[in-house]
Amino acid sequence: MSPTTASSSSSHEQSAARTSSGDGGRSAVTVLGLGPMGRALAGAFLDAGIRTTVWNRTPGKDQELVARGATSAASPEEAVAAAELTVVCVVDYDAVDAVLRREAVTDALKGRTVVNLTADTPARARDAADWADRHGIRYLDGAIMTPTPTIGTPDAVFLHSGPYELYERQLPVLKALGGTHTHLGAEIGRAAAHDIALLDIFWTAAAGYAHALAMARAEGIAARELAPFAKGIATILPPLFEEWAGDMDDGTFSGRLNPLTSGASSMAHIVHTSEEHGIDAGVMRAVEGWARRTVGLGHGTDGFIRVAEVLGRH
Repeated sequence: MSPTTASSSSSHEQSAARTSSGDGGRSAVTVLGLGPMGRALAGAFLDAGIRTTVWNRTPGKDQELVARGATSAASPEEAVAAAELTVVCVVDYDAVDAVLRREAVTDALKGRTVVNLTADTPARARDAADWADRHGIRYLDGAIMTPTPTIGTPDAVFLHSGPYELYERQLPVLKALGGTHTHLGAEIGRAAAHDIALLDIFWTAAAGYAHALAMARAEGIAARELAPFAKGIATILPPLFEEWAGDMDDGTFSGRLNPLTSGASSMAHIVHTSEEHGIDAGVMRAVEGWARRTVGLGHGTDGFIRVAEVLGRH
């Protein structure tokens, strides 16, 4: 980057951070939703010296934030009118709609920006963006990929999608939340789609570990005894993720080292052992079923990730 470009970029960020602050150039933000994550977001903005207005449907959750300097709004329309940027983080998009689609709130948001960090589906993100566009509201969708304690630290991870110019304009304020911020593209559902796919990995893995602990206990193995070996299994996965991603994108699906027929056999052993102990093996039965179906389609010598290609067929 040239000095001229760097200077221009810096000036742009400084200008963006002052947008509609109404406080002598000091940047401002509104946070709607004060569950654990919402309170963490608001706290990070306060720590960064950003004038922060907060509102929550259930009264009383703002006391600590107010003591730290936040302004408590009496209504959501009062809250969104206090800043050009409103960050929303509630339980789901039903809760988002219940707040933002009130006539008074919608009117107050016209000409302003909403960054929605609520988790839900890509389809709901697209619907929210359509609603915002119809009402003259600028809209970015986002996802928080790390737990509450990471907010405001270098470990936080945020994904964003929507118009890049709008993202760039709000980034100086969003950076107060810490960590990394990645713009995934203009298509508004991209952040939610990444979120859903990554949560799929997390919860499926968590379910596998829970099932493994139940099965191990039935065989007289303590959870703490199994845990070090479970961590070893976890270290095997990152390079496999890379390899399988290449297989999926390139259509290779090599099963030279571990063909799907072998994998299906080991899955059957897990099912049988679980059910011998009366432990529900529904998840592994489903995975074995995917594998058997894929083998039946003539892919028995391919690697496991051929299953993903078969699942995605229409």
